Amino acid sequence: MSIQRVRAYLAPYGAAERIREFEVSSATVELAARAAGVEPGRIAKSLGFKLEGRTILVVAAGDVRIDNAKYKACFGGKAAMLTPDEAVERVGHAVGGVCPFAVNEGVEVCLDQSLRRFETVLPAAGSANSCIELTLEELERFARTTRWVDVCRPRQ
Repeated sequence: MSIQRVRAYLAPYGAAERIREFEVSSATVELAARAAGVEPGRIAKSLGFKLEGRTILVVAAGDVRIDNAKYKACFGGKAAMLTPDEAVERVGHAVGGVCPFAVNEGVEVCLDQSLRRFETVLPAAGSANSCIELTLEELERFARTTRWVDVCRPRQ
C-alpha cells in the first residue's frame, strides 16, 4: 500500500509519525481541507504530467490551477495530465493519494511558487485519506525537489 511506502520513506526524516489518517476521504482539495480543518489553499496538491517521456509532478497550492502558457514556457511543451493508470505506473501513487514522497525513479518534483504564501502546507501521504503538515523547507527537502517553478494562476 502506498501510505506504508510513504511512511517508510519519511521515517529517516523523523516525520513518519506526523502522517495523519482520516476516517473520511481526503482525495480532493475540498475534502482534504475539510478533513484537516484548514483553508483549501494550504492543501498541497500534486499534479502529474507527461511530456516527451518525462514525468513531472507539480506540487501547488490547492486554490490555484495550472496556467498552460506558463507551463509551456517553463517545461517546453504542452501540459498533458497523467491518467489515473499512468499516475500509478509512472509516479507510484494512485489518484487521490498522489504525493511527492516515495515517488518512482526519474520523476521530476517541482514546487510551485503558489505555496510560498503559507508557513505550512498539507500534501497527501500516499492514500486517499491521509496528509502530513510540513513547512516549505521540509517539503522541499523531503520531496527531493528538482526546482521551484511558477506555472499556476488563481482559480476564477
